Amino acid sequence: MLIELVVLAVVAAGVAAVLWWPDDQPSPAAKPKPPESLALPRAPDATAPVLLPGAPGEPAKTLAANEMSPLPRPSHNNADTRFVTMMIPHHEQALVMARLVADRGQNSQIKIIADRILAAQEPEIKTLDTWLTDRGLDRNSGGRHQHGMGGMQSPEALDRLTAARGAEFDRMFVSMMIEHHQGAIDMAGEVLALGVDVIINEMASGVIAEQSAEINRMREALDAK
Repeated sequence: MLIELVVLAVVAAGVAAVLWWPDDQPSPAAKPKPPESLALPRAPDATAPVLLPGAPGEPAKTLAANEMSPLPRPSHNNADTRFVTMMIPHHEQALVMARLVADRGQNSQIKIIADRILAAQEPEIKTLDTWLTDRGLDRNSGGRHQHGMGGMQSPEALDRLTAARGAEFDRMFVSMMIEHHQGAIDMAGEVLALGVDVIINEMASGVIAEQSAEINRMREALDAK
């Protein structure tokens, strides 16, 4: 009988402990749940192979992605060099024609336009030469592209312009210089489409804007007389 009373007392004490256990303390009968695992995104495989094409007749090679280094963006390309090496002689011929205006022309507006051509294109030639020098290039670096220099006048045409005077000279000069300017505009448009150099891009944009405006000024100058 005594043993039964002891067992009942122990059971009662256990029930009371469960019923009156503080809220902020874990119950001895409760087992904490294990934390749920989080599914983290996988990092990209930095060693995934990259296929590199080989030279003609040679097999392709593979490299791990982490062995590849990004190629630097070229500061200039062949289109930039071609534009510079063509624009220098193109500008130089424009200067030859513009220097004839003061002594041979009679239209005051055309004389002003010729002075603007001299003021603009002489410094541009120096800028273009400096661009070549800074990159270890020279005037021959673009190859021989005389056929691609639109608007260039023949020696015979320059001789006829040199021999002309007055209104005849003005008409010849405007006709030849408009053709010359249009050739420069075409070359500038080509380098804007194909070139990558920032300086050449800005210069080409300036050529298009200024020489397009000068074409209109020359036409208006002749029409006003």
